[in-house]
Amino acid sequence: MPTLNDVVTYCDRRTRRAAFKDSPGAFNGLQVANDGRVTKIGAAVDSGLIPFQQAVAAGVDFLVVHHGMYWDMPRPLTGPVYERVATLVRDNCALYSNHLPLDAHPAIGNNALLAKQLGLKPSRPFLVRDGESIGCIARFRNSRGSIRRKLESLYPRVIALEYGSASPKAVAFCSGSGNSAVPELGSAGVDTLVTGELREEWFNTAQEQRLNLYLCGHYATEVHAVQALAAELARKFKLPWEFIPTGNPL
Repeated sequence: MPTLNDVVTYCDRRTRRAAFKDSPGAFNGLQVANDGRVTKIGAAVDSGLIPFQQAVAAGVDFLVVHHGMYWDMPRPLTGPVYERVATLVRDNCALYSNHLPLDAHPAIGNNALLAKQLGLKPSRPFLVRDGESIGCIARFRNSRGSIRRKLESLYPRVIALEYGSASPKAVAFCSGSGNSAVPELGSAGVDTLVTGELREEWFNTAQEQRLNLYLCGHYATEVHAVQALAAELARKFKLPWEFIPTGNPL
């Protein structure tokens, strides 16, 4: 049976956690410990009382999340914040958070897996931050309609803004929020982006700059990496694992 330290050390090394300068509130890594042993892996996109309750009900004692608990900390441990922490501690469930490293990973990262869903292989970096590429760009040799149709077969809701080339030569990928990605498309020589969500004003930009923007949902585009890491942990340590879905439509 692996120890908590065994599992955390593997996650940190596999994701190259220390190499990324993330938002201070991300606080990547182990956020809440358990009694020191791991018997079942869980994966969820978000920290929250309901996914925590679902995880402990499923017998999970090591939960991997993409969005950890500390974005708006410090906060007093009262009300819902207390209930979140109390659920984990009371039921001996460790919480491990990994944000940008799990967007960026070339094998199990959200963006690499988004590209793989379209049958594409990342060919060059995109959204380089402090020397690390968070997104990716893949060469493409088909119609933009094929992108839309494939995404619509995979995701419950796809918003397609198709004002760019009908046959794009490359596709950029940025899971979750794409607000920082759109301004970098031009310098990257790409007019087509697959992302999760965008602010309203990018609609006019798509028309003016002739861009193809495909929005598949922030949550929906970030379910991939936590599942991939959890499955890899399960194989490595010979443990069961389970995805904790929340049905988040945003």
